[in-house]
Amino acid sequence: MFFHRVSYEVAKDNVFGRAAELAYFFLFSLFPLLLVLSNLLGILEDGPRIQQDLLRYFSSVMPWTAYQLLATTLDQVVRNSGGAKLSLGILITLATASSGMVAIIEGLNTAYEVRDARSWWKRRLVALALTLGFTILTITALAIVLYGSDFGGFFAAKLGWGTMFKAAWRVVQWPLVAAFGLLAFTLVYRFAPNVKDQRWHWILPGAVGAFLLWLLASFGLRLYLELFSSFPAMYGSLGAVMVLMLWLYLFGTAVLIGGEMNSIVEQSAACAGDPEAKLPGEKEPGEAERHIHA
Repeated sequence: MFFHRVSYEVAKDNVFGRAAELAYFFLFSLFPLLLVLSNLLGILEDGPRIQQDLLRYFSSVMPWTAYQLLATTLDQVVRNSGGAKLSLGILITLATASSGMVAIIEGLNTAYEVRDARSWWKRRLVALALTLGFTILTITALAIVLYGSDFGGFFAAKLGWGTMFKAAWRVVQWPLVAAFGLLAFTLVYRFAPNVKDQRWHWILPGAVGAFLLWLLASFGLRLYLELFSSFPAMYGSLGAVMVLMLWLYLFGTAVLIGGEMNSIVEQSAACAGDPEAKLPGEKEPGEAERHIHA
C-alpha cells in the first residue's frame, strides 16, 4: 500500500521530469567542482596521491564510461588550473550547484503540496547553505572511505590502543560513511521544503530510501553498462556524457522519491491521529496556508 502511494505521487508530481532538470544543473556544477578540488589538492604536499585515491574510489562507484570522462576532464583541469581559475571555479560551482538545490526545493515543495512564500533571496540562501553542508558531509564521507585505515593507524599510535583499534576502525568506518551520507540527505529534507515543525522520524524514511535507491541505481547502471552497453553505438563520442547525465539523473530521481516518501509518512501520521502531523491543505489558526513561512 505504501509503495503504491509512492508510485502514484511520483507520477502525479512528475518526479522523472524534475529529475531531468536536476541532472542538467548537476552536470554544470560537477566540472567546476573538479576545478576547485584539483586546485585545492594541488596546495597539499601529497596532492597527486590524494587525487589518484579519489579517482580510484570513483572508479568503484561510477559507471566505467562516466568515470573515464571524469578522469580525463580532471587530468585536463589539473594541467591547466591556476589561482584565478580556483576563485572562478568556486563562484561558478556555488552558483550552479545552488541552482540545482533550488530545483530540489521546488520539487520537494511539490511533494509536500505547499506553496513557497519565502522570498527569492531567502530561498537562495537556504540553497547555498544546503549546498555547502551537503558538499562538506560528502567530502567527509569520502575522506573516511579513502583514508579510514590511515586515521585508524594514527589514533591507535597516539592512544596506544594497538592493532585491535585499527581492526575495529575498519569495521566502524563504513557505518560512519553511511551516517554522513544519511545526514546529508536528512538535512536536505529538513530544510529544503517550506514546511515547518517536521519531526526527524518523519524525515528518516525518505533519507534512508533515497540513499539506498541511489546506491542500488548506481551499481545497477554500472552492471547494465558492463553487460549490455549500447551507448557508444547510439551516441558515439557523446556516449560518455550521456552515461554521466544518466547517473546524475538517477541521483536526482532518488532525492525526489525520498521527498515523496517523507510526505506520505507525514500524511499517514496525521491520519493515525498524531497531533503534530497535518494533512496537505490543513491550515493553522491565523495561517493563510499550511506550513508556509512568512
